[in-house]
Amino acid sequence: MSLFDQISKDIMAAMKAHDQVRLEALRGAKKELLEAKTAKPQGTELEDAEAVKVLKKMVKQRKDAADIFVGQNRQDLAEGELQQAAVLETYLPAAMTTEQLEAAIKEIIAQSGATSMKEMGKVMGLANKALSGQADGKDISDCVKRLLA
Repeated sequence: MSLFDQISKDIMAAMKAHDQVRLEALRGAKKELLEAKTAKPQGTELEDAEAVKVLKKMVKQRKDAADIFVGQNRQDLAEGELQQAAVLETYLPAAMTTEQLEAAIKEIIAQSGATSMKEMGKVMGLANKALSGQADGKDISDCVKRLLA
């Protein structure tokens, strides 16, 4: 079952359970996924990797909004955003640990033959492709810098 189908199914379950926070978060996710699907050429399906990117973006937006609300002393609104972010995070794959990330990047550096910071762009390109959806871009960048320095 695709991620889109799973979210659609979970919307029905949230309606039956009268879980407003979950329902609102999932409806927003379905809307974003439908928009991503219609942006593609007709006849092509939205792959789970693309859906994960959309959901990660939504989680980041919710957390950023919560930070803004906290800064404006609106804890009630911040709490709602954080609850929605938590619901969306359940659909994301588990993030790599620091040790796993470092091991994967060491392997990528060995494969590319990079030896200095001048080759960071080449390593980053390979790492972002290989680790897409498993690790945050900033974490990948920090680890590559540390290992090449």
